[in-house]
Amino acid sequence: MALPPHGTHPRRASTPPTPRTGPPAPRPASRAPALVRRAVAGLLVAVVTLGLCEAARHLRPAPYGDRLLPGGRGQWAARAQGAVVVGYDSRTGAARWRYARAGHRPVAVVPARGDVIALWDDGLLTDTDGRSVRWHRALPDATEWLPAQGGTGVLRLLGRGILAVVTPHRVTAYRTADGDLRWVLPAPKGCAFRPEGAVRRGTALLLAQPCADTAWTGQLVALDDLGRIAPGRTPLGNDLPRPHLAHLDAEKPLARPR
Repeated sequence: MALPPHGTHPRRASTPPTPRTGPPAPRPASRAPALVRRAVAGLLVAVVTLGLCEAARHLRPAPYGDRLLPGGRGQWAARAQGAVVVGYDSRTGAARWRYARAGHRPVAVVPARGDVIALWDDGLLTDTDGRSVRWHRALPDATEWLPAQGGTGVLRLLGRGILAVVTPHRVTAYRTADGDLRWVLPAPKGCAFRPEGAVRRGTALLLAQPCADTAWTGQLVALDDLGRIAPGRTPLGNDLPRPHLAHLDAEKPLARPR
């Protein structure tokens, strides 16, 4: 029996596709509006977050209770007035700026090259230029001597940008530019420094240090910006470090006056 060509089953004739008579299928919706909505929502969240952060910053107490009403640049002279340090215009005498600390009062102020350094009744040392508070330093053992001593003679400028803080137990020297600790001179055993008993002689500060069973020549010490004046002492680099040498200076140990 003869077989039909191309296999046992005859090929079916292909039928042409039936044309659609209904409306065309809808196209997928564009994603652009959704992306815009997401971007707007993200922007609103960022704005709200920044606003909350700024509000929290204003509500947060200032460090050390600082309250500074700043003034512009210019020549001024500062002095303590009650619980406030006030900077007065050198020409007109008008108040240029005010600086206070919540719950404390200044007991001594001293000018230092366009800044003013203040000692407060809690033993905190501050430096301000009338536009910002540049640094804070806490004096050790302040509660032991400050109530009776007050601020009389405690702050002493030694020249070359060095401030000496004289207390009965020690003399501590800071660099006025940044508050960096430069040297410490402790009182000898059985002796005590008298901050109010100091006299300037040129670049030297002659400081009384009464001692028991010691001749009068041993009850006086001479200081300058390098520390105690003595033969063969090691000089200190009290100037601000140059930027490219700052990391080297940070590795050097702090020298101590002899």
